Amino acid sequence: MNPSPVYFTDMHTTGEMNLLQKLDRLMKKSGFDTIDFDKKYTAIKLHFGEPGNLAFLRPNYAKVVADYVKRLGGKPFVTDCATLYVGGRKNALDHLDSAYANGYNPFQTGVHTIIADGLKGTDETLVKVDGAEYITQAKIGTAIMDADVIISLTHFKGHELAGFGGALKNLGMGSGSRAGKMEMHSAGKPYVEQMLCIGCAKCANNCAHDAIQITDRKAFIDHDICVGCGRCIGVCPVDAVKPGRDEANDILNFKIAEYTKAVVQGRPNFHISLVVDVSPFCDCHSENDIPIVPDVGMYASFDPVALDRACADAVNRQPTIAGSLLQKHGHEHGDHFTDVSPETNWISALEHGQKIGLGTMDYTLIEV
Repeated sequence: MNPSPVYFTDMHTTGEMNLLQKLDRLMKKSGFDTIDFDKKYTAIKLHFGEPGNLAFLRPNYAKVVADYVKRLGGKPFVTDCATLYVGGRKNALDHLDSAYANGYNPFQTGVHTIIADGLKGTDETLVKVDGAEYITQAKIGTAIMDADVIISLTHFKGHELAGFGGALKNLGMGSGSRAGKMEMHSAGKPYVEQMLCIGCAKCANNCAHDAIQITDRKAFIDHDICVGCGRCIGVCPVDAVKPGRDEANDILNFKIAEYTKAVVQGRPNFHISLVVDVSPFCDCHSENDIPIVPDVGMYASFDPVALDRACADAVNRQPTIAGSLLQKHGHEHGDHFTDVSPETNWISALEHGQKIGLGTMDYTLIEV
């Protein structure tokens, strides 16, 4: 397979070219307008941000993408699916409240906001995945599968289970219905390191499935109930909750790659990632830490695997921001994402994506 072109522009601006104009130019140069958008329903899949988190992408970027689709005759909407854990995005009503509060409303983006898997996260379309090894039928939010064209607009950042959150994480995990997310997470179940646990119950209070009990001021996770969503890992103030020490996280990444293929196969798709505010953990958290590296730029490609690899390589070339978790954790592993979350193995998702024909890790970087 030949290397895939990945287009890039940095975050420097001039009096004649601001960041929004640079994003528009990036899409033009990367062939966005070669897609037939005429009268086509176009899903712009992104993350609206959990309330309290400020690292999510500003809705101004989504408006640039939506406006371009409309200029090309399309019918765009911004979309995401429900979460597994308790918080501001567990059902469509709360999710819309959260999206609107963060600026993802028609007044800001110029398009409608649709929660793709319905009121309770159960509106799903079953999709057979070509070449899949772990998924028989992916469970994708219906509105995403009803779209004629799929565009991913991704905030590229760290992730405590997948290593990083890029195009595959945004499309694969993010497009899964509640049952789909449970299917992807089911192989990776965390545990509590009892010596570190202080019994604060933050993990239990954030578990949507009542899988965590506090006994004698220590937390215990019942793996028969736990769905492995990893929310407890992020909320623990003393890092006592750990991912399972087996191949579970790799299997999670394999399933994410297969779900991503379910979303994009058989229809036009395009992918944009912004490597800015690179927080150590997912935008699903109701808080965000300071970035681990400086802002890098914007990337675009028709190949989500190549795009994720290019963004990961770019982050790993960056210096560490003083005072960040990356500096705190050190550089034992020689990879910024693994240094922050040592139990992760981000490249497994890209390797599997390449194996099943989703894309290639070989890319040619074209600066715009």
